[in-house]
Amino acid sequence: MRYFVKLSYNGTPFSGWQIQKNAPSVQEELQKAFSLLIKEDVEFTGCGRTDAGVNAVNYFAHTEIASKIAISGKSKQHFLYKLNAILPNSIKVFGIYKMYADAHARFDAVSRTYKYFLTTEPSPFDGPHVCYFKCRKLDVEAMNKAAEFLLGTQDFSSLQKSGSDVTSPICTVSEAFWKKAPLPAPFARENKGCRLVYTVTANRFLRNMVRAMVGSLLEVGMHKREPEWIARMLKEKSRCAAGASVPGNALFLTEIKYPYPIK
Repeated sequence: MRYFVKLSYNGTPFSGWQIQKNAPSVQEELQKAFSLLIKEDVEFTGCGRTDAGVNAVNYFAHTEIASKIAISGKSKQHFLYKLNAILPNSIKVFGIYKMYADAHARFDAVSRTYKYFLTTEPSPFDGPHVCYFKCRKLDVEAMNKAAEFLLGTQDFSSLQKSGSDVTSPICTVSEAFWKKAPLPAPFARENKGCRLVYTVTANRFLRNMVRAMVGSLLEVGMHKREPEWIARMLKEKSRCAAGASVPGNALFLTEIKYPYPIK
């Protein structure tokens, strides 16, 4: 029987979703916990890879389970309770669902949304999941103008990690924008700083793509580049043409959409 699981994870202690040699991963911890609970070896396929340190609010993965498990009503809640008791505190499973025999967590996903959280004014309450950027005068209007050049179906080779072994660098980005939010008092310090959230949705993402996007757009925000530079940078199809990648700790996978209901 094929099952989907819905989970969240704090990426700080992990090398990413994917199992790697000599490095902790979310996939490995999930498989170990499931196998221990149902006394059957299982393997999970995730909806996509996330870089080291990157977080996920809504992440889906699928697996095949040969034995029968009770996942309805109180039995389902008890199963999730026991599973989460085995998992480390940095991972929490919120749901498990019986699916079609050929349902695929990765290939069936039609869109993925990431958010990046950034502040130009440090606060003791931001914690490790907000990136402090030392530039108080970011031009958000220019960054949003630049983000428009990322929309559509394009070759994003310039924004993928060097040496990536993907079959195609073509992605379709449907939304990309920055939203500004005021800092809470009394930490605004006369409103000299600001808090920003970058949202980007696409059918697929290349390795390191979002972090390189954010770093490139910040160059526009600091007036080191004009918005039109983004279009030229993409055409070069070289990682050296883009801006530096921002840290992964402030990046969150927030939404995955499928062409069918998961319930």
